[in-house]
Amino acid sequence: MTKSTEINNIEKIPHIFHVIPTFVHGGVPIRISYLMNHFGQKARHSLLSTDHVYACTSRLNENVNYEIPDIHDADKGNFLKRIWNYHKILDKMKPDLLLTYHWGSSEWAFANSLKPVCPHFHLESGFGPDEAAGTIPRRNYFRRLALRNIEGIVVPSHTLIDICKSDWKIPDHKIRYIPNGVDCALYASEPQDGIIPCFKKQDNEVVIGTMTPLRPEKNLSRLIKSFHSLVQAYPDQKFSLIIMGEGNQRKRLEKLITDIGLQDNIYLPGHIDDPAHALGWLDFYAISSDTEQMPNALNQAMAASLPIVGLDVGDIKFMMPDKNKPFIVPAGDDKAFTEAMMVLATNGDLREQIGQTNKIHVKNNFDQDHMFKAYAKIWGVNPVD
Repeated sequence: MTKSTEINNIEKIPHIFHVIPTFVHGGVPIRISYLMNHFGQKARHSLLSTDHVYACTSRLNENVNYEIPDIHDADKGNFLKRIWNYHKILDKMKPDLLLTYHWGSSEWAFANSLKPVCPHFHLESGFGPDEAAGTIPRRNYFRRLALRNIEGIVVPSHTLIDICKSDWKIPDHKIRYIPNGVDCALYASEPQDGIIPCFKKQDNEVVIGTMTPLRPEKNLSRLIKSFHSLVQAYPDQKFSLIIMGEGNQRKRLEKLITDIGLQDNIYLPGHIDDPAHALGWLDFYAISSDTEQMPNALNQAMAASLPIVGLDVGDIKFMMPDKNKPFIVPAGDDKAFTEAMMVLATNGDLREQIGQTNKIHVKNNFDQDHMFKAYAKIWGVNPVD
């Protein structure tokens, strides 16, 4: 493979080594799975999750050629020992391309930067709660070192482009903006009975929903509290809230739901394997995160003709058509978030208008075909017709 992996025609199947902090069901692992499935036999993959969790491999098709490297104790010892181990592993494997994802893979990025074994792209899609309010200076300095010899960095949001330039000092020519894409036809599917456990929609019921890992930065307590205010304000209307996802905040959220007495109105069904056939049960989608960049779930919700309520973090407002923008409220404004939920919850005609606008907008701007073509260049594979 040539030094640059951005080529359209190759004679061999590239070996791509992915290093990611976790491969649980979530935005980035799901996107990687879509890409691996789409390109199929055009690439082979080594997939390393640094927390050794690989739940999202259940999404991979049978024709995907991947392995989980048998790497024992490489992450043991002090920093210098780990870097030495990682570089030896890279030198032994000699992949055609190294892809590192997020801060949790930065030591692998640093190991390859010392004496590059292979071309390397880094991918950033967002931050955890520790960097929700801004990047951490010591991490910025380390990223500058770790990413100094990369071919490029891939980001899905304009906010991250600015961070790449200002905080990490990445040259403009190495920054690749690739917005997340969605299978618009799939997510326009009719909903299926029973796909959300223990839930059956009633006549005249208004259902609010979200799909997200149950993590602190998603601030699902904000969503639950706003929903509680909605239920109290309109006691004669039946409302339900469905939070699809799994994570370490489950017990805390269950306690909050019990404390406010909404066990019959709020569902925590866990991870839903086929969200395309679940979103149709919702009347609108709500995202309550303190930090995001370009959430895949918003494209999926728009493709399902849902209006969106959210907060202005990352590229969320940028993603929306003008008709939906008023329902993306200032970051941290819980009162405005609650009021926006109330407006949509009580106006079916407005929900229908915004939902149809969103469906057209996501097809025109964020269809997955654009994403596939861009990643084909990064991965060094021939595009799939």
